Amino acid sequence: MARTTNTLSAGAARRVALAAQGFGRPRPPGKVTRTHLRRLFADVGVVQIDSVNVIVRSQELPLWSRLGAHDRESIPAMAADDELFEYWGHMASHIPVQHQPLFRWRMDREDGTWSGLVQLNREHPGYMQAVFDEVRDRGPLAASELSDPGRKSGPWWGWNRGKQALEYLFWTGRLCATRLPNFERAYDVPERMLPAEVLAAPTPSEDDAKRELLRMASRSLGVATHPDLCDYYRLNVPKSRPLVQDLVDAGELQPVRVEGWKDLAYLHPDAAKPRRVTASTLLSPFDSLVWFRPRTERLFDFEYRIEIYTPAPKRVYGYYVLPYLLGEDLVARVDVKADRKTRTLLVPGAFAELGHPPAAVAEPLATELQAFAEWLGLDRVSLGRRGDLTEPLRKVIGS
Repeated sequence: MARTTNTLSAGAARRVALAAQGFGRPRPPGKVTRTHLRRLFADVGVVQIDSVNVIVRSQELPLWSRLGAHDRESIPAMAADDELFEYWGHMASHIPVQHQPLFRWRMDREDGTWSGLVQLNREHPGYMQAVFDEVRDRGPLAASELSDPGRKSGPWWGWNRGKQALEYLFWTGRLCATRLPNFERAYDVPERMLPAEVLAAPTPSEDDAKRELLRMASRSLGVATHPDLCDYYRLNVPKSRPLVQDLVDAGELQPVRVEGWKDLAYLHPDAAKPRRVTASTLLSPFDSLVWFRPRTERLFDFEYRIEIYTPAPKRVYGYYVLPYLLGEDLVARVDVKADRKTRTLLVPGAFAELGHPPAAVAEPLATELQAFAEWLGLDRVSLGRRGDLTEPLRKVIGS
């Protein structure tokens, strides 16, 4: 291991991390263009997809957080123009299409996570091939459009056998997928969904692909521990240690100590080190800034758990609670819901973090909530009663 000579303060590490994720720049003052979107994907590398639609689909929120108001069809438009594809990057994800070769090693593996689908393939190889042939001949197809969708088989989220077959073919790269307006996947063969130059690109070795994914993770994180780096693209932590060491030996990662961090960290050599970050934004629970909860606690002293699956009486903050980033800190938690029938952004609860006075947080948060509602096409913000921020917010918003 190379000798560690550099040390970062906790504040400096936080600013490096925020800048790497695109928060070192202000939101564009004018119309958000494709150039802004490409730069965002260059920063974060991957945007996680989730079906939660309490406000908007979760994958739209990272764009809001960094770019502000933008065309909500931006990601589908980029996918339609062959700039993005969907695959298992960090969970189900939108990924720049030029990175597709870096995931072929994953497509070639029958991962234990998908053991039930592997078994389906082994027990019904003829059916799996028939599903592939039908998509090749008739695609793109949703699972519901298969001529023989089959019955539910196994514990897979209520999937019928046809959906399971499609998901297996998607995991292994034999099929690609896009999203229909109802969020359902539609499947087609790669030849019709990926650019020819991507299909023709050479396949790197598994180790070379993983090293590149670790480089990309480092660039997107700025400063990160070994588990942070591995989590970004869901790489095996122990097996990745030699690969991280390769990058250290090559001078592509710089070992550093961060104040208050137990584990050694790695700094990307090109990481920006701003003196100040002036962000003000709500964050998706699945935003790459906060999706790895141990890192979120280390960076921001912010313990965060999503409570969607917690029974209502046991929820501490609410059903769909978004962290609020102000400057360089996560200063509040805001429970939000879009009531489209009444065209209202509901805020049942808002809670300031310890050390951040509600009166100081209320005004910038009110501005953010009002802009957020406008982007969503909602007419007003309605505040509930839960949390120490609701009354200060009411004084500013007046509802």
